[in-house]
Amino acid sequence: MDNRFNVAHLDVERLLADWRWLCPKPMVLVARNAFGDLYLQDKDGGIYQLDVGVGRLAKVADSLEQFLVLSENSEKREEWFAESDEKASAARGLVHGPSECIGFSVPLVFAEAGSPDTPYVADIYDCVGFLGNLHKQIANLPNGAKVRLVVKS
Repeated sequence: MDNRFNVAHLDVERLLADWRWLCPKPMVLVARNAFGDLYLQDKDGGIYQLDVGVGRLAKVADSLEQFLVLSENSEKREEWFAESDEKASAARGLVHGPSECIGFSVPLVFAEAGSPDTPYVADIYDCVGFLGNLHKQIANLPNGAKVRLVVKS
């Protein structure tokens, strides 16, 4: 099976710890993409995409079976797994390991993001957790709002 479905080694509770404000229900991790987006199944069988870049949880399939069938479609693979972006990143030497993802030094939610120099290989727990915390803080701001980031150690 595809590596994006090889997620049994990842701790879903740890990945979702900073996302419980958006994803409060118990979920099972079924897939992930190279950029840290998670595909989660709820107790009713629905599959949800947690898009960590934009901070959105959306239902993408009614069942795991439907999700697997849809993921065979090249358009869905591009939409959900960003295959061309992953290939482009790999060509630049950015290949993530099983507990890593490709992160961005300027999160994609910000207008300043997108410079080709900002991606890097990151620990998936650190990256997904950071983005969950960030999105929680900016969730109620209107699009285009100005923010000032304060990084505390």
